[in-house]
Amino acid sequence: MNTQFNEWRQAIDRVWSAVEIDWREAGRLAAEIAGTSDDDTLRQAASQALPILRSASHVSADRTTREAARRRLGILRDTLHDLTTPRFGRRGTVAKPLTQDECYRQMLGLPLDRRLAGAEIHQAYKRAAKTVHPDAGGSAQAFLQLTAARDALMKQR
Repeated sequence: MNTQFNEWRQAIDRVWSAVEIDWREAGRLAAEIAGTSDDDTLRQAASQALPILRSASHVSADRTTREAARRRLGILRDTLHDLTTPRFGRRGTVAKPLTQDECYRQMLGLPLDRRLAGAEIHQAYKRAAKTVHPDAGGSAQAFLQLTAARDALMKQR
């Protein structure tokens, strides 16, 4: 499948970089992609580009039609490039689960990476308690969890 995307990408790039775009070839490629692609985004981009590419292939097509066709072909080209470009870094990886301490810090809106002072924990608790307290429209369960988080963080200090 990925090799098919690369072939389409090369073919679209060849059409795109020509001095005079061969609109019939661009339409043929878009029709092939729209009919055989497994990727929904790519299939949709090709299907939407197909009518204007066919219109641009007529001898009587005016400049605005060809400009619109060029924009649609550019969208199809960009979609193919996005699908075939290698991903680097941590994109697409699953985030590691948070520890209990990190969950408590997140509940209180505290930073995860440094040591905390007691006053800082207490201020964060008061700030968060204003929204989750039952008298302020929150739930009793959420308030109890928030209190447990504060108590656990205070004990660790």
